Amino acid sequence: FNFPEPEPLIRESAPAADYPVDALGPLAEAVRAAQELTQAPVAIAGQSALSAASLAVQAFANVETLGGPAPLSLFCLTIAKSGERKSYSDGLLLRGLRDHEQERSAEYRDEVAEWQVSQLLWKKKREKLATEATGKKNAHGAEADLRNLGPEPEAPISPNITATEPTLEGLHKLYAVGEPSLGLFSDEGGQFLGGHAMSQDNRLKTIAGLSALWDGAAINRTRAGDGAATLFGRRLAGHIMVQPVAAQPLLADPLAAGQGFLARFLIAHPISAIGTRLKQGSNPQSQITLDRFAERLRSLLREEKPLKEGSRQQLQPRELPLSREAKDLLWQYFTAIEREQAPGGDLCDLTAFASKSAEQAARIAGVLT
Repeated sequence: FNFPEPEPLIRESAPAADYPVDALGPLAEAVRAAQELTQAPVAIAGQSALSAASLAVQAFANVETLGGPAPLSLFCLTIAKSGERKSYSDGLLLRGLRDHEQERSAEYRDEVAEWQVSQLLWKKKREKLATEATGKKNAHGAEADLRNLGPEPEAPISPNITATEPTLEGLHKLYAVGEPSLGLFSDEGGQFLGGHAMSQDNRLKTIAGLSALWDGAAINRTRAGDGAATLFGRRLAGHIMVQPVAAQPLLADPLAAGQGFLARFLIAHPISAIGTRLKQGSNPQSQITLDRFAERLRSLLREEKPLKEGSRQQLQPRELPLSREAKDLLWQYFTAIEREQAPGGDLCDLTAFASKSAEQAARIAGVLT
């Protein structure tokens, strides 16, 4: 019997183009420094720097687009073999983030201890006033004091700002008790893609939920025991680093493509550097550059976030307008993509156009830096 050849899981793609480091603006120096130290493909460092910067600034602004304002949040997917030094490179560029998390964790312990004392005193005072208000002596005065006691002291906000393999429900719960600006960061993305959140039973829910978070949509939570709540003004950035064998099922998944999940990612699959990393030593200036990057990242994460009046967690970002030149460039790119999606079009022909657009966008985006 002559059986037809099976269709490939994913279509063949052209070799990766050079990563547009120059389009990274002020991030380029740190990316080159990380690449110089690791000798890993520069795209790996570029993706780590972009996603870290997105997490650091997404709370502060939205950017004007052709379809209205949109979050600064980025989802990045980096595909590279084991041994490409993904974790090493990622660690260098996320050091400021990890330092911030350690500092906030220590501060949080002190905040919890202070809150526990305040809460205990509040409860004891409330119990005493309630007893007096139902007694025979000074009942009216005690009742008035009870009404004026004020609300129970609120627990401090959880300091966690990153998660590696959360379920959608876990992310929603973290938004309810924690920071309004979070990151889904994993240098072992196979654990997330192969975990409970992306299982057959939960895949559609997770894909739809993460897509909504990328859009900046409100979170509707209805849980037994927790009641119902809507969380506004939340942001999510992400960077998933994964080996090709683990990435293929996602890239070939019609659900991920059809739901627009993959379209929300900046995807890099660089040519391997294994076998060419022969340079001895490194430039001391590279470490100095990365130290500056870490400190800048840490300082941004400690900045007071713009919140809606009366809220501890609902972000109210300002809008960054596009220049006329930027709008024209964005419209050119949109129309090119739209035409190439017509029958007979070939999106692969847009590689050169996209590279040129990235270079132009780097010049236009001075206001964002």
